Amino acid sequence: MLIILLIDRTIISSILRLRIVLYVQLITGHRNSMFERGDVSDPLAGIKIIDLTSVISGPLATMILADQGADVIKVENINGGDFTRSVGNKRGGFPASFLNNNRNKRSIAIDLKSTDGRAIFMKLVSQADALVQNFRPGTMERMGLGEKDVRQVAPDILYVSISGFGQIGPYAKKPVYDPLVQALSGLATVQAGADQERPKLVRTILPDKLTGVTAAQAITAGLLARARTGQGQHIELSMLSSVMSFLWSSDMEHQTFIGEEHDEAYPQSFLDLIYETTDGYISAAVQTDKQWLGLTRALEKPEWLEDGRFKSTVLRARNIDERLAFTQEVLKCNTSDYWLERLEAEDVPCAPVLTRSQVIDHPQFTQNDMFIQSEHKSAGSLRHARPAARFSHERASIRHQAPALGEHTDEILTELGFGAVEIAKFVSESVVAKKA
Repeated sequence: MLIILLIDRTIISSILRLRIVLYVQLITGHRNSMFERGDVSDPLAGIKIIDLTSVISGPLATMILADQGADVIKVENINGGDFTRSVGNKRGGFPASFLNNNRNKRSIAIDLKSTDGRAIFMKLVSQADALVQNFRPGTMERMGLGEKDVRQVAPDILYVSISGFGQIGPYAKKPVYDPLVQALSGLATVQAGADQERPKLVRTILPDKLTGVTAAQAITAGLLARARTGQGQHIELSMLSSVMSFLWSSDMEHQTFIGEEHDEAYPQSFLDLIYETTDGYISAAVQTDKQWLGLTRALEKPEWLEDGRFKSTVLRARNIDERLAFTQEVLKCNTSDYWLERLEAEDVPCAPVLTRSQVIDHPQFTQNDMFIQSEHKSAGSLRHARPAARFSHERASIRHQAPALGEHTDEILTELGFGAVEIAKFVSESVVAKKA
């Protein structure tokens, strides 16, 4: 009886998976033949996404999906395209920032202010599964490309809007960059260690990148929901909401219990968990009593176990500045390798502090194959970070490199059914642009 039940469950599970695949084929059949682009083993093979985003948050989100097999068509303005094409460290005319956020995409350059340009765009959208845009709220509507307009040609599409501060509110239509979100969200005061200290920025564009990752997950969930229900929906998220959700899991405990809020968060240590040694820096962190005991043995400081300030995890947290200062005094007396060996022997969490240049050759990265090398026809040999999530049946994650502006204009217009004469007319009238 148990065997029969297990077989039944296996059969039912297989049938459900097959129904979902067949349903996805059915609802995307009018747009593109399933698995037309990308290997069938790629998780998102057969999904077509129109990418109207620029800079980092949106392009990173769509690149994650492109890495997983989606056919991402990057729609850019004919006068320069994505802003990141023009800034930063370049080689062969391609900035590293653009390369690092736009691989596995195709580019078409369209003048969306023209009637023919909007018509081309709508035809493109009619064959897509998702549209992703990060214009300021209201811009798409003024262009005649808002959700209501798009649903006239693609009723079940996922319409994804990424904003800086949110779709409404006093900051909704303000220009936004990463530091402003760090400031408004409270992240800058978290980074400072205490509310009364001078706020500090995280020295990477965390809100931008976090929003990209959040958007990619939301789009994937939206695609699954549509496969189950046949209905598209509008997915809205902002850099501000992404950071707020991110902070709440660990940094907003004093605002969690309604009626018992604290005006100021309990101060964190003003010392980082970075320790100077005679030849560099290391990091070491202890939480449990066992790890604290191991640290005292590694540093040969048994007297710390008798210090009343460090008798429990609560007391060690309360007296963190003194504890870290004592630890630093010991660690600065020998080399990084010496202390790492002693700390590892006592099972104390520790690691060397590496520069960005040292990272690429460190065995922890190389043995886990965290980097990929590829050839770009203009920018030459490139190193990429391998996508963090690996799928056992996925093929190589780089199918093609970040495109030149309008590199695939001809190809995409041909797929839409336009002939050579029509395409030449569009080019001559500056409705579209293509790579020379």
